Amino acid sequence: MIRAYAAAEVGGNLTPFEYKPDPLKDTDVEIDVEYCGLCHSDLSMLDNEWGITQYPFVPGHEVIGRVAKIGSAVKSLQVGQQVGLGWFSSSCMTCEWCLSGNHNLCPSREETIVNRHGGFADKVRAHEVWTVPLPEGIDAVKAGPLFCGGITVFNPLIQLGIQPTDKVGVIGIGGLGHMALKFLRAWGCEVTAFSSSPEKTAEAKAMGAHYVVNSREPDALKAVANSFDVILSTVSADLDWSIYIEALRPQGKIHFVGIPPSPLSTSLFSIIDAQRSVSGSPLGSPATVKKMLNFSQRHSIEPVIETFPFSQVNEAIDRLRHGKPRYRIVLVPDS
Repeated sequence: MIRAYAAAEVGGNLTPFEYKPDPLKDTDVEIDVEYCGLCHSDLSMLDNEWGITQYPFVPGHEVIGRVAKIGSAVKSLQVGQQVGLGWFSSSCMTCEWCLSGNHNLCPSREETIVNRHGGFADKVRAHEVWTVPLPEGIDAVKAGPLFCGGITVFNPLIQLGIQPTDKVGVIGIGGLGHMALKFLRAWGCEVTAFSSSPEKTAEAKAMGAHYVVNSREPDALKAVANSFDVILSTVSADLDWSIYIEALRPQGKIHFVGIPPSPLSTSLFSIIDAQRSVSGSPLGSPATVKKMLNFSQRHSIEPVIETFPFSQVNEAIDRLRHGKPRYRIVLVPDS
């Protein structure tokens, strides 16, 4: 039996829950969970915001643990290895996307907490390819958020071909944005943070921003027109996107990893006139996850976290629901 914390209804509290797993698939591994991050996507799934949640629902897709069992066909992992697991837990391995190394774009990919039970448990399962070993030197307690929030903002560095000489803006200095600042600064970029919270200015600079723009000040936004090669939006709020598009240099890109509630609306003239573009991306492939982990280890990059024992998972969810974490929450074993 696997022991977990599950919600029985939309938005409900998580309570102890046990389930008997199916036989382990040949290509899957079973992970003994040590730590697990709490992500806003867990909250969205708990509240069934996307209309795909099945109950009882076990959240948790920023898992750090050790391989406990391996399927008969598993070749890349060994029992006892410390590994991480993120939003995706499987893909078909045979389509053009998987065969080209873009497993994260597989039409048949599976998510760790969609139609299966996640990592707020003592064990969780996933395909071996999506179960990524941790490099030596990474702090395992802080590594979980790298497997969702971290790879979400690192993946555009690879997909967009961002150069060390680029000027990059980051909208939103929260769970995603604070990690984007760290990655971009270590990548060599000139980094500007757009924040609606002036009190975060010193903190944003300490995390890697060269400059901070108050996004509530129209004059401050106008002053940076035609300035950026890339703007990365990490927010889940509706903004005046035309202002940020005007802040791009010719051939600049505004790239979305946060999902605003409303459809994107802007004039096409400023896009066409300066050959700007709008794009977005999901989390990265297993290969990109490994690259991110190695880059993080080399540059001592880690998320800023708060910890809660697993038994206080509902208190942690309430803190996240009210937007209080600075900046990610990680569940740890009860002492």
